[in-house]
Amino acid sequence: MKRATVKFFAYLALAAVVSSCASLEKMKKEAGDIKYTVTPEVLEAHGGKVAANITVRVPAGYFHPKATLEATPVLVYNGGETAYPSYYVQGEKATGNYQVISKANGGTVTYNQAVEYNENMRVSDLVVRITASKGTKSVTFEDYKIAEGVISTSTNVETKGIKASIGADEFERITPLSKTAEILYLIQQANIRNTELTKEEVKAINDFIKEVKAAENKQFKGVNISSYASPDGPVDLNTRLASQRESAAKTYLNKQFTTAKVEDAKNAEFFNLKSTPEDWEGFKELMEKSNIQDKELILRVLSMQADPEVREREIKNMANTYKVIADEILPQLRRSKMSVNVEVIGKSDEEISNLAANDPSQLNVEELLYAATLTEDVDAQLDIYKKAAAQFANDWRTHNNVGIALYAKGDLAAAKTAFEKANSVKANQPEVMNNLGAIALRENDLDKAAEYFGAAAGAGSELDNNLGVLAIKRGQYDDAVRYFGNSVSNNAALAKILAGNYDAALSTLNANTEEVALKYYLKAIVGVRTNDTDLLFNNLRKAVELDNSYKAKAATDMEFAKYFADATFRAIAQ
Repeated sequence: MKRATVKFFAYLALAAVVSSCASLEKMKKEAGDIKYTVTPEVLEAHGGKVAANITVRVPAGYFHPKATLEATPVLVYNGGETAYPSYYVQGEKATGNYQVISKANGGTVTYNQAVEYNENMRVSDLVVRITASKGTKSVTFEDYKIAEGVISTSTNVETKGIKASIGADEFERITPLSKTAEILYLIQQANIRNTELTKEEVKAINDFIKEVKAAENKQFKGVNISSYASPDGPVDLNTRLASQRESAAKTYLNKQFTTAKVEDAKNAEFFNLKSTPEDWEGFKELMEKSNIQDKELILRVLSMQADPEVREREIKNMANTYKVIADEILPQLRRSKMSVNVEVIGKSDEEISNLAANDPSQLNVEELLYAATLTEDVDAQLDIYKKAAAQFANDWRTHNNVGIALYAKGDLAAAKTAFEKANSVKANQPEVMNNLGAIALRENDLDKAAEYFGAAAGAGSELDNNLGVLAIKRGQYDDAVRYFGNSVSNNAALAKILAGNYDAALSTLNANTEEVALKYYLKAIVGVRTNDTDLLFNNLRKAVELDNSYKAKAATDMEFAKYFADATFRAIAQ
């Protein structure tokens, strides 16, 4: 009896197992009835990730009430695969806390997850890998393909478009220079007293004229003489006095130029003359700086009264105060201000280039930095910047510009070291912060790049450009378009393509004068997205002519998937 009972229970257990397996096998067999909708139909890489947005429709009558199903989307490509996070669903009678799928009515599952993009995903299949279980039994389904390939247009960032900021030189070949002196006159007089001619500033302007005449690299550019009368007394008298003082100052200076044999002084335009009969502006300025009693009252009179006679009368009515004004303020306004203007002519480009190569110690830092701009040879630039860094180690620009040349040569590690040296000389200089950010961006460390760029305000157009590239890499295409502004770079056009602004992208590419393959490849992509086959084929053909590697790139680029079988496309890309 006991043996019969054991056999009976063993039979029930076996039947249960067979029943479980049968139900799971049935689900496996009918797995093709499950409908998958992938949006978009071809996956796309954005912000360094590939999102899978999948809607799954399970038909009525499919799902066993006690079954649990684990589904894993997987991108399968040559050399490997990348799995998305799994999702789970279950029948009404299954134990668990997953979404329930009714056997009678079926159900819909919405899935949206992302994985990190890698280049192998361009040519790939998105499959669903399913395992169904019931109790202790499980069945694995065959992989089911639901999509093909990944559009990777967002990765077409032009690396050379990540820009470094130079530490600009302040070299000026022609430097303005002037020497100024002032002559004071006695009240109602215009003759120049000997005591004025012996003042240090007057003697200095005389010596300056002789020095400029003797110098080979200096040229006289003219003289400014401004003569004034104080605002006391009749206007006609003051007008005459200002004019006479102007003539006296000019006569004096003209004598100095004649003695120094300055021929330019004979030109009518050499002397720029100006006379001010009543110097109320000068009066106001001196009053503001003074500690004279009733100062505020006098300044109020000046602001409220425009008529000079009324001003003078009201101020003179302050008898005690006016005496101080007459002694301390008015004498300073009876004057001629003389300025001799000169241009200092710097070294020629040829001289600077020769000295930079053979005797850089003869150049100042501005001349050395400028010397590097006179050649397009990056190695020559690097040599000059290294000399500048050795000679002017305390100037951040010299180290920064060593980094600029190394960056242009593609030596990112050495460039980074140079930029860090520049930052140690002068911390947080905007240009240096931008350059360290550019290195981080090239290394694909987007968070570090953003940190550096955040400290680089004021670095100029290079910073805006790099923020545009960063925004592309983060999938923020509208922001990228805004950062690039009116740029006609390939990266600016790429941002517009990714933002869906195809007409604007084409305008940008048409304005780009570079003859590089990427420009034409991007035009071809615009052709695909706007259904313009002439634009597509003409520009893809040009891209391949300029760079043959674009042939293989196009042949596997899912942007062109619908043309893979087209004879014209195949002739270009195969």
